[in-house]
Amino acid sequence: MNSPGPIRERSDATRIDIDVERAFSVLEPSRQTAPMVVASPHSCARYPRDLIQASRLDESALRRSEDAHVDALFSGALNVGAPLLAAQFPRAYVDVNREAYELDPLMFDAPLPPYAVTRSPRVAAGLGSIPKVVAAGVDIYRRRLSFAEAAARLDACYKPYHAELRRLLSATRATFGVSLLVDAHSMPSVGLTCRDDPGFGQVDMVLGDNHGRAADCALVDAARVFLRRKGYAVAINDPYPGGFVTKSYGAPESGSHVLQVEVNRALYMDEATYGRGSYFPKLQEDLTGLLDCLAEAVRGLARMAP
Repeated sequence: MNSPGPIRERSDATRIDIDVERAFSVLEPSRQTAPMVVASPHSCARYPRDLIQASRLDESALRRSEDAHVDALFSGALNVGAPLLAAQFPRAYVDVNREAYELDPLMFDAPLPPYAVTRSPRVAAGLGSIPKVVAAGVDIYRRRLSFAEAAARLDACYKPYHAELRRLLSATRATFGVSLLVDAHSMPSVGLTCRDDPGFGQVDMVLGDNHGRAADCALVDAARVFLRRKGYAVAINDPYPGGFVTKSYGAPESGSHVLQVEVNRALYMDEATYGRGSYFPKLQEDLTGLLDCLAEAVRGLARMAP
């Protein structure tokens, strides 16, 4: 199921053109057999014209915030009977792993409405729902934006994405009585060390469950054991415990589980050119195995539910 597109917003007789044909794509198996949804919110590599025109950066620089190829890495979701949701807009344009109106007032040409969230660690870092910077703190824009521009992007991208995510999770819980959202991301390799297992050196993957509040510990343990048996260095919640999605959708006491998975980009791509590396197929295979492992673990939780 895809959103209508393109969506155009009017504000005070000013038309804001949004260069987004659809907010998301969903690949669904012919029959969903796993109580799981996989989401890739940051892997889109198509950069809208209105972003390029407003930015002081070229497309290569804008891609520093992109979780390149993560949708392909986790495409084995279909093989294990789970749908795969992927955003069709880049993170530098709209970040769905934030509150909807989590915005930096310094980015805008007029005061923001009172419902905007203007003070948070993410806003302070320039990483609100309309990001101010890409990785390494490099400013994106050559000018200040209007709130109408931000609102149009959120209406065209953020709101349809979350509506579809809620639909998929609700349908999964209705069918199986429980749901697991695997929120798939990648992380830059620079500075990553595995505190849990220093012998491995750099960490390969970080599993985030909001410090035990977003998923049953059995799911985290199953993922950690599987990955370590495959030879990967795994950390839990350090340095990525999960963002807005993990905190907002995770309610294990109600049967709604969320596990964020961060994959070290150096495992599968050239971080300078964004090209896939030779290990990509093996990592893709192992991540499909991880999804299969998690699907069985969440089935176990469903069987134990009263």
